[in-house]
Amino acid sequence: MKISPSMLSADFTRLAEEVRDIEAAGADYLHVDVMDGRFVSNITIGPFVVEAIKSVATVPLDVHLMIEEPERYVSEFAAAGAGIITVHAEATRHLHGTIQMIKATGARAGVSINPATPVGVLHDIIEDLDLVLVMSVNPGFGGQSFIRGALKKVAAIRSIIKESCLSTELEVDGGIKVDNIAEVALAGADVVVAGSGIFKTPSYADTITQMREAVAGI
Repeated sequence: MKISPSMLSADFTRLAEEVRDIEAAGADYLHVDVMDGRFVSNITIGPFVVEAIKSVATVPLDVHLMIEEPERYVSEFAAAGAGIITVHAEATRHLHGTIQMIKATGARAGVSINPATPVGVLHDIIEDLDLVLVMSVNPGFGGQSFIRGALKKVAAIRSIIKESCLSTELEVDGGIKVDNIAEVALAGADVVVAGSGIFKTPSYADTITQMREAVAGI
């Protein structure tokens, strides 16, 4: 199980320190949420902040574009240092073309689906993906409660990946904490995104250790 702490929940007044601290605590990726105020109602950060994070990070940046027409900005986020660029199936008209655009930059390509989006949208694209991201909250804000219906979706996608003999990583984002991470792992996730579930705890290292212990042997 890989842990991808969501930098949206970090203290942005001390961002460099937060990057160093969360890496020292055992983060495998750093999840960076980009929101445009259109695809979701919130607005967060752009390529300049991704570049700033990259300047101090040593683990891959897992950049999640919650934006309309993400193809317009793929090259900018790749140039800023994104190691993985994930776009929403709901946000682009030409999903296959957008995935090929990401791959052409040298970044790994991912597709995310919202809680109400059926797994079927992935059938014709999953073989081209490095990562699938299942949202277990409605995108746009941190600190939401986990939507348990996402577990069935994760299990269904895991079956597709296994039956097709793919190496695609399966990531889950939203409401994940120490007390529910085992369920997410059992459903078939490879990577979990956790924001407040890590950053709002007294010790990042202790929390990540507890998460790993919770999924040990699964």
